[in-house]
Amino acid sequence: MLNWQLAIAVVGGATVGLGVFVLVRELMPVTPALGPALRRLHQPARPPGRPTGNSLQWLGGPARWLRPPTRDLALLDRSPEQYALSVLLSGLIGLALPPVSGLVLTVVGISLPVAVPAVAGLGLAVLFAVVAHQDVLTRAARARREFSRAVCTYLDLVALQLSAAHGPVQALERAAQVCDGWVFERIREALRLAQLQMHSPWEELRDLAEEIGVPELGDVGAIMQSSGAEGAQVHDTLRQRADSLRDQIRTDNLARAEAVTARLDVPGALLVFVLMGFVLYPFVSRI
Repeated sequence: MLNWQLAIAVVGGATVGLGVFVLVRELMPVTPALGPALRRLHQPARPPGRPTGNSLQWLGGPARWLRPPTRDLALLDRSPEQYALSVLLSGLIGLALPPVSGLVLTVVGISLPVAVPAVAGLGLAVLFAVVAHQDVLTRAARARREFSRAVCTYLDLVALQLSAAHGPVQALERAAQVCDGWVFERIREALRLAQLQMHSPWEELRDLAEEIGVPELGDVGAIMQSSGAEGAQVHDTLRQRADSLRDQIRTDNLARAEAVTARLDVPGALLVFVLMGFVLYPFVSRI
């Protein structure tokens, strides 16, 4: 009987380990595949509400039920089906941990009521799902701040290209080719898409800004539209927008630093009380 319990414990542990490996592999950033990137450039028309992707189409229903943050997922270049998979997989891992732990405790001779693993499994399932959702929001907020900082550089580069007597469209394209990184890759992809679909690049930049929730990129498109449509000189406007965006980023960074400092006040106060307890204990014990 002991061998069967050990076998069940080993199989349960291996299942949980496999689930953790798949979850970590799913959440780790990877280089986008060339095939899906090319398919995004030539997207076929599809009925509204039809799930995208091939291997994860069966997750279309759960993805709609979970109401995924579409802008955050678009910024992270993830589909709603991938989001649903990560949330459901996290919930399943949390649901499986207490029963597996109960089996391990049973093997070593400690028995628990059946209700304890069941209730703990439901609680951990909800907790792990919320953590997976919050992780997407946190990573998207970090990526959005990085995108805003890159837009500052892009504004300066476009202004330099305009100063070199390049046209508006050429200035946008040449400025995007200067720097590397995933932000400029997204901008270059939007400009290539505009070229292939015979759209104006500023309209495509505004659409991308609306899709991923980065209004600063839409400002670039709006400024360059006035240059392309009306022939306005927008060099100074681009410089001013870059300076104001840097001031805004600096202000946001200071606000976050102050918030972190305020949260550190509570542990610091508790540490002072602990030190006072160590100092006063010898005198109190002698009374």
